[in-house]
Amino acid sequence: MTTTAYMIKKFGIMSVAKFSAIIGLIWGFVMGLMVAVGIGRTTAMFGGGMLGAGVGIVGFIVMIVLGAVCGFIGGAVLAFIYNIVLGAIGGIEMDLETKS
Repeated sequence: MTTTAYMIKKFGIMSVAKFSAIIGLIWGFVMGLMVAVGIGRTTAMFGGGMLGAGVGIVGFIVMIVLGAVCGFIGGAVLAFIYNIVLGAIGGIEMDLETKS
């Protein structure tokens, strides 16, 4: 197999932001489940009844949205900073192997 050297000169800010948003969405889903269960159990302990379920659902949705938004913004900022650093150091060299 032959190895070809490539240089990464720049990351697409929107591409990295969208990828990070998906990762944030998944993180928000997992954390939202924990928040919903925690709120539901806490409210049930104090006799909140259906109020706990409603607040748990809202917490779940907020965590998903917050994860996606923070992931998108964080990814965009990281890609922007990374591009500045790559411009200063000349890029990242990678050796890629061709698949036969």
